[in-house]
Amino acid sequence: MDFSNKRMAASLVGAVFLSVTSYGPATAWDRGNVETFAVLPDGATGPEGIAVGPDGNVYVTTFGFNSSGPVSGPGQLYVFRDNDGKLIRQVSIAGSTSQLLGMDFRPSTNNLLVIDFGAGNVRSVDPQMGLSSVCITVPTPPGAAGLNALTFDSAGNTYISDSFQGIIWKATGSTCPQVATAWVTHPLLATSGVPPFGANGLQFNKAGNALFVANTGNDQIIKIPVTGGTPGTPVVFVNSINGADGLIIDKDDNIWVAANQADEIVVVDPTGKAIAKLGDFNGLTKDGVARGLLFPASPVFSRDKQVLYVTNLALDIRLFGLAQSVDSQWTAQVKRYSVSKLKARIPPAFDK
Repeated sequence: MDFSNKRMAASLVGAVFLSVTSYGPATAWDRGNVETFAVLPDGATGPEGIAVGPDGNVYVTTFGFNSSGPVSGPGQLYVFRDNDGKLIRQVSIAGSTSQLLGMDFRPSTNNLLVIDFGAGNVRSVDPQMGLSSVCITVPTPPGAAGLNALTFDSAGNTYISDSFQGIIWKATGSTCPQVATAWVTHPLLATSGVPPFGANGLQFNKAGNALFVANTGNDQIIKIPVTGGTPGTPVVFVNSINGADGLIIDKDDNIWVAANQADEIVVVDPTGKAIAKLGDFNGLTKDGVARGLLFPASPVFSRDKQVLYVTNLALDIRLFGLAQSVDSQWTAQVKRYSVSKLKARIPPAFDK
């Protein structure tokens, strides 16, 4: 190479370096600061369901699996003080299995509904004493349903995702007990992917003319149009949210999704454009508690909408006979399970 060619090569290298150093940081997401809000007591299993109660406190249910596998006994409900994460009480839910998933307070009555995944039903639960009764069942054989998350429409009806059968079930009004009916059944709500859960987190937009549903195994958000309470044909709203799990929608119709295989919260706007990626996994403490997010399952806003709480399920999918995910060896080391928190704000995606 002659001198002129060497000089040209050096100039190109310098230009590339300048480009990387000048523009690299400008294309990075501002992921915010994820803090540990609460650590569950020793012996607790991975937390899945989460809700903010009428009192502003944070209610958490556990899935019944630790790093060694499933545990027996009734499902557990933990109540944490909203301002500092102090455990107020632990409640055993009478009559339930240990495998609890989605939960929420019915807006019209403030009754707490909790999905008993292990039994395939929804229970009405006294969050003070743990007394419970079956509120909603589905007309399928035992073990066929994979009831996962629930939400409500403006009329107070309850909608429940069925991850195994690709169904959204509807229970009308607030009557207990009752048998739900299949509101939507569609292949887009099922999956053959990993983790093996189809329809998961779900919520209506502000206008109530669309129900958005996370499909975990397919890494998708599905949109179900709604006209006068009648559902239309589901369509893929957006792809490539790695392990789309719990889902909530803010006042601007932005969709906040827990990506359980990417250890982050992904926020997309009403057009499906990603406008924020929040949080990450930052290792374990010496006590075996996740720093940041580890297999985040369910997000929820604080009562004033200023804080986002997220359950760290930290589930080792090898316990179900599946090949490991990139986090499996980390989740196997978790000794204490946690709930994280971060500011519920959408930072600028790029530096100006």
